[in-house]
Amino acid sequence: MGLLDRLRRKPKTKAQVESAPSITELEQFCGDDKETYEALIDAMFLDPRKIGASMKGAAENAKKFQKDKDFTRAALWYRIAGGLAIYEGNAKKVAEYFSECEKITPDKKYLILKNPEKAVAKAKEYYGKYLKA
Repeated sequence: MGLLDRLRRKPKTKAQVESAPSITELEQFCGDDKETYEALIDAMFLDPRKIGASMKGAAENAKKFQKDKDFTRAALWYRIAGGLAIYEGNAKKVAEYFSECEKITPDKKYLILKNPEKAVAKAKEYYGKYLKA
């Protein structure tokens, strides 16, 4: 519909405009642990099964692009490798990949590096609950 329909629309009431923000499943799952939530929201994939690459393949791509001095793509592939490492439950690789990504893009800080073991454990619980095969 066009411009006339927009003009005829009733204005939204104050209650409609000020509705409370919805809480995501991840936020609900993390509960009071805001630090872990903030670390995971920036690093994990909600459904990593849909990523068309393996952790090892993503890391190889990242290293190749880093060698070619294409730092934007290298950082992207390190983030993908890190997200897949979270899914696989490998805290050591999570720290490695996100550290490399942070070195490439020093303006971006990854909270998951503060406590990767705790974040990976929480993500593993989340995946166990919400990703049924």
